[in-house]
Amino acid sequence: MTGAKTAVEWLASVAPDPDACRWEWERSPRGVALLPAGKAWDVLVLPGELGYPTLDVLTRVLDQPGPVLVDFGDNRVGFFVPPGTAARWLGTGIRTAGAGTWIVVPYPGRAARGVRWLVPPDGSGTLTDPALLELAMHEAAAALASEGDGRRS
Repeated sequence: MTGAKTAVEWLASVAPDPDACRWEWERSPRGVALLPAGKAWDVLVLPGELGYPTLDVLTRVLDQPGPVLVDFGDNRVGFFVPPGTAARWLGTGIRTAGAGTWIVVPYPGRAARGVRWLVPPDGSGTLTDPALLELAMHEAAAALASEGDGRRS
């Protein structure tokens, strides 16, 4: 549980009251916390049909991408990226969570209602490089377009 504990500390560090956040988070039956983006990380939220293939591309080129969330409907996949990325992001169809926004974050290592980790945080602060994420999105989108045209690459 050491990795989860470190991840909890890292995530809770952005809360207005980290101790209260941890206390509530660890005891809440929902297993989620509402945390502010824009301090230690921003989140880029891709539609599920693009998010999963993008994660596949990233895991082929990286040993460990940054944390990745998904909603239980598999409709949205959120990639944790460096703070400030949301303010500069220009991609169409991609939602952003940066300074001034809050996101629902599940407790690491536990199932929660509505959202779960595809790649849980390890507590080290590893984030996905936005330029690499963009390249992975382009590769994933091209592969999806090829499949849609009936062609295989």
